[in-house]
Parts: sequence; structure tokens; C-alpha cells
Amino acid sequence: MKRVCEGRLVEHERDTVMRPRTILVIEDDASVRVLLAQILEDAGYQTYEAANGREGLEQFRANPMDLVITDLEMPEMNGLDLILELTRAFLDVKVIAMSGHSPDELQTARLLGARQTFAKPLDLSTLLRAVQYELLH
Repeated sequence: MKRVCEGRLVEHERDTVMRPRTILVIEDDASVRVLLAQILEDAGYQTYEAANGREGLEQFRANPMDLVITDLEMPEMNGLDLILELTRAFLDVKVIAMSGHSPDELQTARLLGARQTFAKPLDLSTLLRAVQYELLH
């Protein structure tokens, strides 16, 4: 339901609360990508998937989402380049980065704009808490 407030169209608060939050999962390992998407969907989120940074960037540009979870080591466009592109084009983008490689890479992701970073293998309950926190703040 929408209403007009001071000449602007405003969504009713109830609709905003009921709309599932959208998360884009960008991960080149299909089994990890599918697992993360399933866990997030089970937690009540609407998920979209991309197999690499370039595909993820195209999806986000076409349909900005509430949160991006990205791997850092991927073909075509790595996660660091993706984070740089996203944070330049979308100032309010929320990104969580993950990597099974160097801790320095995770630090670089933070410097480029990732709000939180996680080393693989992931602690899924900690990741879910981070997702919830980022979507509330």
C-alpha cells in the first residue's frame, strides 16, 4: 500500500516490513553459492546468484539489492574489483566479503568498502548474524 505524504509517494510502513530483504550472493564455486543462497532463503531472505564479479555487477546495476555477499577470488572480475566498482557507483551499497586466501586480501576488501569480512571456511551462524546486523543498520 502506498500513500502520499507532503506531495511524495511513500510506501506504507507495513509493506516495507513485509518485503523480503534481497541479497546477491556472488561466488564462483557453485556448491558454496547454492548452499549460501539456500541458508539465506531458509532465514527468510530473497536471494539472487552470480558466478563471478562481472555477472554480479551487471545484476546489481540492473536491480540494486539490500546486501551483497561476495567471494574475493573469482574469474573475470575478482571481488576486490567488484567492491571498488560497487562502492564508487552506489554509495549506500552494503557488502560482506569472504575469502579462503590471504587475510591481507580481506583487509583490502575492508579498505575498499566491505562492511564485514569472513575467512573461509565460513561459520554460517556468524555469517547469518552479520547479514541480519547489516540489513538492520
